[in-house]
Amino acid sequence: MGSVKEYFKSLGSGVASLVKGMQVTGKEFITPKITEKYPENRDTHVWPDRFRAILELIYDSEGNHKCIACGTCERNCPNGTITVETKMVETPTGTKKKKLARYIYDLGSCTFCQLCVTTCPTQALQFTNQFEQSVFTRSKLVKQLNYLPEKPEPELTEEEKARLAAEKEAKIAAAKAKAEALKAEREGAASAESALVPYPAPAADDPAAKALAAAKGDPEKEAKIRAALERAAKLKAERAAQSGNSDK
Repeated sequence: MGSVKEYFKSLGSGVASLVKGMQVTGKEFITPKITEKYPENRDTHVWPDRFRAILELIYDSEGNHKCIACGTCERNCPNGTITVETKMVETPTGTKKKKLARYIYDLGSCTFCQLCVTTCPTQALQFTNQFEQSVFTRSKLVKQLNYLPEKPEPELTEEEKARLAAEKEAKIAAAKAKAEALKAEREGAASAESALVPYPAPAADDPAAKALAAAKGDPEKEAKIRAALERAAKLKAERAAQSGNSDK
């Protein structure tokens, strides 16, 4: 008798569970569907602007980018996703300039933190919505973002060439004038030193002789020491003359 009672009890709980499950199924059956119809709607679907899929270098309509190869994005990347390779080129003005050689981006290790984009000083980077990047080998996830050939430095116009030539001549003239002024100053100092009272040659153990020996090979320093010695000799002679007058 007990087994029959347990049988019908379990049968009733099973039916109740089935009815509850059918209620959930029926409710979901009439609920509006929100499943994306991908890939059928890939041409018409609008992806959110904040969605980050892959990093790219921004090119303008003329094929130019704003990257100055400063390496800020490479330094701020937390896991070494970016590698910036640079090269030195010579500009038409004759100066050296650092330029971008290769911009390497490893999509497989990117965390899409966007630190490279937000810290770029020239706003040369951005994330796109191109999320279809499935490949069979990991090496294909390493991309070179500067895919267009690098343009040469623009040639100088005739006006710019004339201006640079004038600036060069002005610098040369200024350097010559400065050298002439320094030469005249040294000649004036030498003539002023020759007008001082001659200082007798010091003895070998005299401090003045040691100072002159130490300055040997440096004409400017030696001339200053001799001028100081001659001024000291002149001052000593004047004091001696004053003391002689006071004794009389």
